[in-house]
Amino acid sequence: MGLKRMLGAFGVGGPSVDTVLTDPDARPGMPLAGSVNLTGGSHDVEIEHITLALVTRVEVEGGSGEYGATGEFFRVTVSGPMRLGEGQQTSVPFQIVLPWETPITTVYGQHLRGMTMGVRTEVAIAKAVDKGDLDPVSVHPLPIQERILEAFARLGFQFKNADLEYGQIAGVHQTLPFFQEIEYYPPAQYAHGINEVELTFVANPHTVEVVLEFDKRGGMFSGGHDSYGRYTVPHADADTTDWARVVDGWVREALTHYQSAPAYGHGHGYGHGGHGGVGMGGMVAGVAGGMAAGFVAGEVIDEVFDEFEGED
Repeated sequence: MGLKRMLGAFGVGGPSVDTVLTDPDARPGMPLAGSVNLTGGSHDVEIEHITLALVTRVEVEGGSGEYGATGEFFRVTVSGPMRLGEGQQTSVPFQIVLPWETPITTVYGQHLRGMTMGVRTEVAIAKAVDKGDLDPVSVHPLPIQERILEAFARLGFQFKNADLEYGQIAGVHQTLPFFQEIEYYPPAQYAHGINEVELTFVANPHTVEVVLEFDKRGGMFSGGHDSYGRYTVPHADADTTDWARVVDGWVREALTHYQSAPAYGHGHGYGHGGHGGVGMGGMVAGVAGGMAAGFVAGEVIDEVFDEFEGED
């Protein structure tokens, strides 16, 4: 469904844009197709370019605390210069490939609370850019991510919330300026040692880095602290592994480690992880000194996000 809007930046009688996605359901690393439908206004115009951008909300740590920022993280130009005549109707088809690290917004048809994603259409005419159309996109997990999420559900973990944190995880190659955290409450069999678990996926064409942060309860002679694990899993293993058993092993490994020295795991495979007593701030690099380019606090598209979230 497209949101048909007049291009307000170009005054009364300007053209209108209606971006229609062939299918708003997408996956990281996979194509998202559709068309940008233009209708000419009361006079001819010269369009300089048409650009699509993926936009979302990210939590940013600043000098005065954490705040939400909204903006784009991926841009593709789908049309160069073209002339749009008075009243003319034309359609520009497109197909863009989502970044492998695109965060998940939907699992089994259920929207993840805290996540928002959209495709924004920008039309440039006479050096003025009108961000006139914003369409919601549902990003579903890759098969390997889906199996791991299924395993957490089978083990009894209860979904709490999901968000995006601006920054880079130390030791993990990232192409986007943020990472996703999917938060869970533990089931009874782990609750004696864990308050919460945060799950992060960082995908590439061949593997997925699985980063786990455990908020551990304190013992009689020790305070609570965070514990971490990092695991590299190939896409090819999605349907050949007992993921409930693997995830259970990851969690039990965290329960048995009580190191207090800062450490971070760089294990590969399913049975290696690192654990330590530092918070996420000790693992995240590059968050000081401002936001990622393209993200601004309180941007107007927050209102549009609220509109189509309300429709959901």
